[in-house]
Amino acid sequence: MEDIFERLTNQLLSKNESLSYEKGRTWVEMLWEDFEATYAKAGYEYKGMELTEKIVTQWIEQYGDKLHEIQTRNPKFKKLLEADDQEKKH
Repeated sequence: MEDIFERLTNQLLSKNESLSYEKGRTWVEMLWEDFEATYAKAGYEYKGMELTEKIVTQWIEQYGDKLHEIQTRNPKFKKLLEADDQEKKH
């Protein structure tokens, strides 16, 4: 799983130079978790990491260059993204 996240993070960073490695990794983990949670809540049977990787890859290709512009309202994700910003200030 670590290899997948590393590969996806590098893919995202190649699309978006505005993101730090840490924030890129946070985005990858959030997109991954969001897809799996939404898929499960919709009642779909789990199709494995391959499907999740495929979807996250598609999102990175479509939206990766704009992710740094997105403000999330999800408290969990917002906290993670703000924590990365706070660490940079110190």
